[in-house]
Amino acid sequence: MNRFLALLAALLVAVALPAAAQQRSSAPSPPSSFSAAQRAEILQILRNALRTDPSILRDAITALQEDEADRQQGASRAAIAGLADDLLHTPGDPVAGNANGDVTIVEFYDVRCPYCRRMLPVFAEFLRHEGNVRVIYKDIPILGPGSVVGAKAVLAAQRQGAYLKMHDAMMNGTAQIDVEVVKAAALRLGLDWERLQRDMADPAIQARIDANLKLAHVLNIQGTPAYVVGEQMLPGAVGLADLQQAVALARRK
Repeated sequence: MNRFLALLAALLVAVALPAAAQQRSSAPSPPSSFSAAQRAEILQILRNALRTDPSILRDAITALQEDEADRQQGASRAAIAGLADDLLHTPGDPVAGNANGDVTIVEFYDVRCPYCRRMLPVFAEFLRHEGNVRVIYKDIPILGPGSVVGAKAVLAAQRQGAYLKMHDAMMNGTAQIDVEVVKAAALRLGLDWERLQRDMADPAIQARIDANLKLAHVLNIQGTPAYVVGEQMLPGAVGLADLQQAVALARRK
């Protein structure tokens, strides 16, 4: 039924647009597979149908939207499959949860993102109930200089075995992140502040951030957070049930 409605909507567009363009301009109308007489006859049929049941157009537009969503999901699945090594096996990526879990969730996030912060208790609750999931963090600082400072801080803290501690400190503290905020967190966590500064300035840290941003771009990630679970992309702040359903689906694949 959806395919029929999608074709109907496409037919309406194909027939109506050349006629409308011809009415607005004296220039020749675009090439069409229908003659003027055929277009007039089809338009009359469509008008009669719409008068009888106006829901036809609404359903046709909905079908087109569903077909476009299916196309986008298919493209997303193909991109995820093609980038599996970068997503799942990049050496040195920060890992949480069960390192030997049977399903991996890759989270793209920004330490200043309010939606990422909103997901903290949801994700913590999820991991409390799900002990067989590996989590990989991909830091993508997209919200300005403070995000870059925060991303460098958590990745530098990883070299002192404190990625998750700094991650939690950045995500639960002020969103106005700067060097002083990072210093205070580092000292509170007992980290070597001088070493952390040096590591934050290491070009290798920036290279990792750049690689994460490039990967997010190829995957067409439009914002944070975004979760890759198996073949599926979950954009935005999702619910506990969404995470559980995505993991269950990944296990069935």
